[in-house]
Amino acid sequence: MKKQNLLLIFTRNPELGKCKTRLAAKIGDKTALDIYKFLLNHTAGITKNIKATVTVYYSNEIWEEDIWNANDCIKKLQKGRDLGERMANAFTQSFDEGYKNVIIIGSDMFDLNTSDIDDAFKQLEQNNYVIGPAEDGGYYLLGMKKVTPEIFKNKVWGTETVLKNTLDDIKKETYKLLKVKNDVDYYEDIKDVDAFQPFLKNKHL
Repeated sequence: MKKQNLLLIFTRNPELGKCKTRLAAKIGDKTALDIYKFLLNHTAGITKNIKATVTVYYSNEIWEEDIWNANDCIKKLQKGRDLGERMANAFTQSFDEGYKNVIIIGSDMFDLNTSDIDDAFKQLEQNNYVIGPAEDGGYYLLGMKKVTPEIFKNKVWGTETVLKNTLDDIKKETYKLLKVKNDVDYYEDIKDVDAFQPFLKNKHL
């Protein structure tokens, strides 16, 4: 019997000076790390009761004792030279393990909630792909039901061309676009969001 739904969460190890570097350039490493930990907790919360198996992929090393409860998820290490290769390897391994529908998200999406992810899995029942477009021209969620290596090649990751180029790769396939959402990369992404004000209140920016 084929396994059904798998959610992949790509995360960076929350270490000072090594995460949210574009945000840190404006607000400092310590505040950026505090915000990233806040976002990690949000992501852990919205995925705890998801109707899918959850695998957390760490950027540098697997931490056994952290916010990701080993009873609720599988822990693995990202492998690859860039983001595209790392995602491609994770998807390939997931399908090799027998999963039918596989979705990947990052760990820094404050706008994302449990129902968004559940809806994405529902959309994969009728479509080969599902994509959550980000306001910056990338995507915050990608789901598929077959290995598609070209999606992860010839992309300039972190730029506004990623979504457009990805859609070009699957234009002959069935896909569903979810609501456009704001991810957190720069100070401008959070400066007017109430949830982040406690982190910014003593900052003179």
